[in-house]
Amino acid sequence: MLDQDTIIALATASGSGAIAVIRISGADAIQRVASHFKSASGRELTTCDSHTVHLGWLYKGDRMLDEVLVTLFRAPRSYTGENVVEVSCHGSQYIQQEILQFFLEEGCRMAQAGEFTLRAFLHGKMDLSQAEAVADLIASENEASHLLALRQMRGGYSSEIQELRNQLIHFASMITLELDFSGEDVEFADRSAFKQLLEDLHGLLKKLIDSFAMGNVIKKGIPIAISGQPNVGKSTLLNALLKEEKAIVSDIAGTTRDAIEDEITLNGIGFRFIDTAGIRETEDTVEKIGIQRTHEKMETARILIYIMDATELTGSALTRARTESEDLFQKYPDKPIVLLVNKIDRVSTEAREEIGTVLPEALCLSAKSGEGLEQLQQKLLSYVETGFLSNADPVVSNSRHYEALLKAQEAISKVQEGIDEEVPSDLLSVDINQALFHLGEITGEITSDDLLGNIFANFCIGK
Repeated sequence: MLDQDTIIALATASGSGAIAVIRISGADAIQRVASHFKSASGRELTTCDSHTVHLGWLYKGDRMLDEVLVTLFRAPRSYTGENVVEVSCHGSQYIQQEILQFFLEEGCRMAQAGEFTLRAFLHGKMDLSQAEAVADLIASENEASHLLALRQMRGGYSSEIQELRNQLIHFASMITLELDFSGEDVEFADRSAFKQLLEDLHGLLKKLIDSFAMGNVIKKGIPIAISGQPNVGKSTLLNALLKEEKAIVSDIAGTTRDAIEDEITLNGIGFRFIDTAGIRETEDTVEKIGIQRTHEKMETARILIYIMDATELTGSALTRARTESEDLFQKYPDKPIVLLVNKIDRVSTEAREEIGTVLPEALCLSAKSGEGLEQLQQKLLSYVETGFLSNADPVVSNSRHYEALLKAQEAISKVQEGIDEEVPSDLLSVDINQALFHLGEITGEITSDDLLGNIFANFCIGK
C-alpha cells in the first residue's frame, strides 16, 4: 500500500502570513531539495546531520525563488519514518505556489489528505489510534479536548489494549496447540491464568466503554438546551453567556422560531448552548415546527436549562410554576435540569423571597444585568466530571473505537462463558479470534484499505 513517491504539501494554513512551511517526504526528499538549495554556510545538504536547520537560498535554475530555512529529518528519525525536509519560506502566497509548483515539476507528488500521518502509521511510528488522535489534536478547540487528544497521541489506552492483546494472542496459540493434540486430552493453556487475563481485559473494556459518554461530549461540546415559554429571556441569556448578540431579542412573543447554537469554554470544557423556540400553544405553522424542534433538542441535550419570568410569578402563577417544574423533573428524571428565574432585578425583595420559598431549587438571575450568571456557570460545571483533567484515567472519545470496544467486550464475555461451561477448545478459539480482531481494529493490527481511506480522508492536507 505504501508507495515510493516523494510527496509535498503546504504544512501551514493556506493564505498569506509571515512564514509558510512546505513539507516534503520520501527516500530522495533531501537530495531533491539539495539540488536547488545554496546554503549560507557553504555546506552540502546531503552531508548534513538529521535535525539540523540551514539558512540559504532556493533556486529555480538561475532564478532565486526565496531566502529560506531548510530543516532536515533523516529516516527513521522523522514524523513519517522517511527522509523529511521542511522548507520555511516567506508567507507570500505567490512564493508558496512557486516553490510547490517547482518541486511538482521536479517529480514530487502532491500529498493526499493525511498522507504524511498515514506514512507514519505504515512505518510503525504510531499505531492507528494515535494517528487518529493527531486529527483530534488539530481540531481541538478547548483545554479538555486538547488534553484528550494529546494523551491518546502519546499512547493513551492503546498501549494497555496492546499489552493485553499480546497476552491473549499467547493463550490463543496455546489453545490452538491443544487442537493438534485433541485426542490426547492435554491442556497447554493454564485455564486459571486465562480466566484472570479475561477478567482484566473485560474490566479495561468496561472502563473504556463507560468513559465514552464523557469523552464524546467533551470532544464535541456538552449540549445544553435553553427552554421555557416565550419572552422569558432565553435569547437574552444566550447572548449574555456568549457575550455577543447572537440571538435576536424582542418583546414580541415567538421571535425565536428555530434553534440557535453556539459554544463557550468554561474551565477548559466546551459547552454548546442551544436557544430554542418558546413553548406555548400556537396556530402559527412555522412556530409550531420550531416548538417541535424545541422538544427534540430537550430530549437530546445532556443538560436542560428551563427559564421562568420572575415578573410573572405571582399568586396562582407561582403555584402553577411549582407544578410545571415538578412535571419537568418527572419527564426527564435522568437529566440534569437547571431551573432559572430570570428578570429577578425587576421584582421586589418580598417577591424574591416568595419565589425562593415556592421554588427553592431555582437559581435567580438577571440575564440582562448579569446578576447570577457566574453562579449559573458554576452550577453547569458541577454537572461535569472534570477530574480527568488532572489524572491519567483513559477516556474514549472516538466512536470507531467505541464500537470496536463493544464488539470486543461481547466476544470476551462469550469466551468467559465458554470456559465456565468447559466448551471444547475449537469453539473457544473462534470467540478469542473475534476478540483479537476487534482489539486489533483499534490499534491498527487489523486494517483494510477502505478503513484507512475513511480515517485519513478526514485529515487536512499537509498532515
